[in-house]
Amino acid sequence: MIYPERWQSLAQRYQADRPHRMLALDGGGIRGLLTLGILEHIEKLVAAKTGQPLWKFFDYIAGTSTGAIIAAGLARGMTTAELIDFYKNSGKQMFEKAWLLERIKYFYTADPLKKQLQDVFGHDTNLFPDNLKCLLLVVTKNLTTDSPWPISTNPDAKYNDPARKDCNLKMPLWQLVRASTAAPVYFPPETLQWDPADQGKTFVFADGGVTPHNNPAFLLYRMATEPAYRLNWKTGEKNLLIVSVGTGAAESLGATAASPNKNIVSTVAGLPGELMYGILVEQDINCRTIGRCAYGAHLDREVLDLVPRPVEPGMTMDEQYAVPPIPLSTDLGRHFLYARYNADLSKTGLTSLGFPQVDSDNIQKMDATENIADLLAIGRAAGERQVRIEHFGAFV
Repeated sequence: MIYPERWQSLAQRYQADRPHRMLALDGGGIRGLLTLGILEHIEKLVAAKTGQPLWKFFDYIAGTSTGAIIAAGLARGMTTAELIDFYKNSGKQMFEKAWLLERIKYFYTADPLKKQLQDVFGHDTNLFPDNLKCLLLVVTKNLTTDSPWPISTNPDAKYNDPARKDCNLKMPLWQLVRASTAAPVYFPPETLQWDPADQGKTFVFADGGVTPHNNPAFLLYRMATEPAYRLNWKTGEKNLLIVSVGTGAAESLGATAASPNKNIVSTVAGLPGELMYGILVEQDINCRTIGRCAYGAHLDREVLDLVPRPVEPGMTMDEQYAVPPIPLSTDLGRHFLYARYNADLSKTGLTSLGFPQVDSDNIQKMDATENIADLLAIGRAAGERQVRIEHFGAFV
């Protein structure tokens, strides 16, 4: 039951009991341009098939960190071209370490990034439905409570009741996006005051990428279907589609049995990134096992890509891959249809995409703004190679 007074201009769109389509976007700094390269191809295919922009095709869009910027832009009705221009023009201010000393001064002077976010999303734009084209989920980390805080714009959610003094929907969109992107080293934490009359409702926020939801796909599924979140969308392969887009990934090689203590310093330094990669893969596997995977990269030599195939015991890996997937028209009883698109940024992966000249270690950096052109080109190549409208089954 949709209450028009709460859902405002979105009431008619979400009134009908119908299948829903959702989009989840990973965190990853300037590598968000890779996401945009893939999204550009999805946008093109969706428009050709349905005539709809992404905000109309997807009913619920989630993003973490750099993914939150893109998700918020799409939910406001922006195109991928407009978001690409924003990243090209503002990438240095958002992600480059060299700007750190400048940011220290932002505590006392005007913050140019704040102004840019306000220009893009609106100075007074909050999270009420009239300000958005679709539902939005932004993942943040509450440093005060030391817990992930996913902020949804679902008007029926408990903490979105307009009668509450600490109603989430009253938060400025630009400030929530900045909170999700406030990565340590790159940004000072963002302070948000939920209730001006209650100091206890003021919290400090940091990048949502340091939560278990840098890949927010499984979180998005949970918040759309779990009754506690009060959206109650139906599960099922014909009822729910989740498209998940990454910012590029590559396994890193560490110590070996021959050299167990090799390069301890670099191993310790790389732990945060490696932990984020491990969590990202875990969330992806959750989606591929609870959901019906229509497309996804090879995960490992045991589970392969988890795309359902009629395989027999004893088959080799090559034999299993040679078997065509079970058609999506055959319902296997999974909770949702799922597709995961990402680019392999290893040397082998880059070469296969047509970028043998790109340095694998450098392109994986989240703050290397000199990589803007290469990241966009890699994302576009990955989109062309991976995305097929058939992966969306009956949802197109």
